[in-house]
Amino acid sequence: MIDIKDLCKVYMVGDEKVRALDHATLHIYPKEFVSIIGPSGSGKSTLMNIIGCLDVADAGSYHLDGLPIESYSENQLAKIRNEKIGFVFQSFNLIPKLTAEENVELPLIYQGLPRPERAERVQEALERVGLTKRAKHLPTELSGGQQQRVAIARAIATRPKLILADEPTGALDSRTGQEIIDIFHELHAQGNTIVLITHDPNVAKQAARSIHILDGRISEVKL
Repeated sequence: MIDIKDLCKVYMVGDEKVRALDHATLHIYPKEFVSIIGPSGSGKSTLMNIIGCLDVADAGSYHLDGLPIESYSENQLAKIRNEKIGFVFQSFNLIPKLTAEENVELPLIYQGLPRPERAERVQEALERVGLTKRAKHLPTELSGGQQQRVAIARAIATRPKLILADEPTGALDSRTGQEIIDIFHELHAQGNTIVLITHDPNVAKQAARSIHILDGRISEVKL
C-alpha cells in the first residue's frame, strides 16, 4: 500500500540546512498495523506528513496504492487526502462550536455526499467508537478520551483505506490511552491499514510491526 524509496526532505532553519529525511525507504502492506517510533526531531512527523500527502519530498519516490504521489499537484493531493486517508492527531483538532456528530460529518460534506448517506455514516462511525450517546455534545462537554474517539470516528467516516495516527495517546492518561489503542486494534481487525506515529516504546510495541527512525533515516524495522 505504501512504497517509499530514498525519500529526502531538507528544511532551512535560518542559514542552516536541516535534513529531516535522509534517503528513507520503507514498505507498508495493505491491512498492516505499523508504528513509526523516534525521538523528537527524528523525522517521524515529516515522514507522516509526506505519507499523509500533507507535504512532498525533495527527492525520492512515494507510491500510495500504486499512485505516484511525488508527481501529484496540490489539488490531486487534496483529493487523495479526502478519499484515501483518515487522520487522527494528538490535539484532536475538533471544531469547538460543532457537536460530536457535526465534527464527524464535516469531511463527508466536503466529499459531497447526500444528507441521508452522511447521517448513516456518522451514526455508524460513532457507534464503532462507542460514542452514540454523546453525539449531540460539544467538544468542551467531552473528556479527552471521548474527544479522541470523536476524532477517530471522523477519520473513519470517509471509509479510508489508511488511518494515520500522530501521537494519538500523547494527551491522555495511560488508561484512556490504552482504550484508544484498543480501538485501533479493532479497526485493524476490521481491515484498516493503521500507521501510528509515536515516541513511546510502550505504544509502539502494540503494533504488529515497528519502524524506527533516527536523524531522518530508517534505522531499524522490528517484526
